[in-house]
Amino acid sequence: MLAKPKHENMSTSENQAAWLQKVNTPLEVGDAPLPTAGAREIVVKNAAVAINPLDCHMQDTGVFVQHWPTVFGCDVAGEVYEIGSSVDCFKKGDRVIGHCINLVTGRPSDGAYALYTVISANKAAILPDHISFTDGVVVPFAVEAATCALSVKEPGPCMPGVSTPALGLPYPTLQTPAPSADKTLVVYGASSSVGSMTTQIAAATGINVIAIAGAHNHDLVKRCGAAQVFDYKDSSVVESVVNAALTCQFEFVGIFDAISTPETYARNFSILEKLGGGHLACVHPPPTDNVPSNVKTGMIFAVNDIATPVFRDFVTLALHSGKLKCLPPPTIVGKGLEHVNEALKKSKAGVSATKLVVEL
Repeated sequence: MLAKPKHENMSTSENQAAWLQKVNTPLEVGDAPLPTAGAREIVVKNAAVAINPLDCHMQDTGVFVQHWPTVFGCDVAGEVYEIGSSVDCFKKGDRVIGHCINLVTGRPSDGAYALYTVISANKAAILPDHISFTDGVVVPFAVEAATCALSVKEPGPCMPGVSTPALGLPYPTLQTPAPSADKTLVVYGASSSVGSMTTQIAAATGINVIAIAGAHNHDLVKRCGAAQVFDYKDSSVVESVVNAALTCQFEFVGIFDAISTPETYARNFSILEKLGGGHLACVHPPPTDNVPSNVKTGMIFAVNDIATPVFRDFVTLALHSGKLKCLPPPTIVGKGLEHVNEALKKSKAGVSATKLVVEL
């Protein structure tokens, strides 16, 4: 049996988890205590988990790991197994999706890669019956990341020397179509998991979204609500985006870069320069050298209670109506925790317009 953190207050069970014993090693499936729900938490019996690039960073570098061994992972879908004493929005047996926050709490019980996981009740939502667990599991982490990219009002700490972005945009609405906010946002990498969700949430906020993605993914990005999509391989992509932003005559807010590489940063700054500055929200640390004074940079930190109203008031109803879509679609790697390692390898090799999922 694998070693278990002594600080966990849990009962004996037949739970299992995919444990990370040390940095840059494969996960090892072994016994784990059955978690119990705190007052404002639920325990989910997982039916599917999804892989995010963050998970790969945690495995390879140990970033955010507070205790060893650990269990990580951000996305779960399954049935409520237990509810905390102060939880009144869920009941045992409910079908739910949830965002796990092990990277903040450090508790293995809060990691996705297990048969049972603890979720904060304000980071979960009912999954409509017509949506499968493997489809629904692509949603929760991306929803919180998108909300953190769009709606934070004041910059806060993300990591040493790096602040979070503060675009201060409103929450999404269930109205169809959403009333126009008379604002334009560019989403770079709009076919990625967080990019496509940010496009969906921004469009549901009434934002005019101009997207950048590979040509073969344009239909997917348009389904997410982008008004216009341009090919990142086109040598004139910067000019095309700038012209589209100027033509619509809405207030230009800035750029959300879901790729965040030196190449995308160079294009971002060219766009921002031609449009008079704005926000640059990134998924990796933004550049610090030669940043124009009219550009405000930041890196999203995808754990923030600002997402609570979105989980509570928007996600379930929007999924039910089809306003919020389970995109990008899942690719199911296998069934069982032993397939998480394979899924992580595939994620590191690179995927396009899909999210890797493991059934349980």
